[in-house]
Amino acid sequence: MKNIARFKTKLTDLLGISHPVLCGGLMWLADAKYVGAVVNAGGMGFITPRSFSGLDTFRTALKDCRKITEGKDFGVNLYISSRPHENDKLPGFIETALEEGVRIFETAGASPKAYLDILKKSESKILHKVTAIKHALKAQEIGVDAVILVGAECGGHPGENLIPSFVLGAKARQHLNIPMIIGGGIGTGEQLLAAIAQGADGILMGSRMLVSKEIWAHRDYKEHLIKLDENNTSSVLSTFGNIYHCLDNDTAKAVAELELSGEADFEKYRHFVQGTLQKQAYETGDYNKGLLSMGPAITFANSIELAGKIIEDIVEDAYGAYLQLSENVIHLDQRSTRIKQDEKNAF
Repeated sequence: MKNIARFKTKLTDLLGISHPVLCGGLMWLADAKYVGAVVNAGGMGFITPRSFSGLDTFRTALKDCRKITEGKDFGVNLYISSRPHENDKLPGFIETALEEGVRIFETAGASPKAYLDILKKSESKILHKVTAIKHALKAQEIGVDAVILVGAECGGHPGENLIPSFVLGAKARQHLNIPMIIGGGIGTGEQLLAAIAQGADGILMGSRMLVSKEIWAHRDYKEHLIKLDENNTSSVLSTFGNIYHCLDNDTAKAVAELELSGEADFEKYRHFVQGTLQKQAYETGDYNKGLLSMGPAITFANSIELAGKIIEDIVEDAYGAYLQLSENVIHLDQRSTRIKQDEKNAF
């Protein structure tokens, strides 16, 4: 892998990474092997502690990742639920991560305010993920180090407003003075360049990385993904004000039918939406089982490759697009100069 730094931004400075590329926490999938590969490729990844059976297995994953990265920094994802009782494990996750030397955290969901003191005391960097500009501004106000704005195209929970990622990014840049990353529907170098051009300090990818060789999911699942395009995702659960963007499989279709019928009793949905079904799908390759988080960026995932190769190609494609754009601008400038000279000569 080349791992040549092509773009220097506030994000690369903040995290000490080569590329302005984040690979967000993937429930069940973001383990030591995957996150370590992302970090070694010059990006930043985040282990998801909720994917593990307990603090002991989580700690083991942190130690394994430290070995894989040969001491380089890596991140941990902290999902903060709006239901307080579901956050009971968060203090343990934080304490364990800090004990193992983790100093970079991706927070998502509800406000991270209650956890900022302990994280800041350890000089950690906090990147908070939001789906609306008002939440980005609030996160900036309470003192996070960077915000990640994810638009309607993201897999998982895109929020209720469903604003495209590049609209969010362009608008937010007018109001934020901390590093800003945009995500949702991103999986090419040209998009990385476009994000930087509109003022973002980096990109976040999730769906694009699902076909990484380091992702432990069954090969049958990945083989299915590389056949898909941008039309193979679905949005469900708007009935409960909690839109979920996922693979358009048999489970998503069943949930959509319930919603279309007007069913509002969550118990009728429960056996479709259990998170353990996702894990079973990844284990067995049965891609019709459960609601599997995914956005239309899966259209860019055309082969099963090493995570490092995916990131390298995106960065190099972005650099190539930058060079082409620069050449086009020079040619336009030269043409404009000739026209002005011709006009001058005409008189």
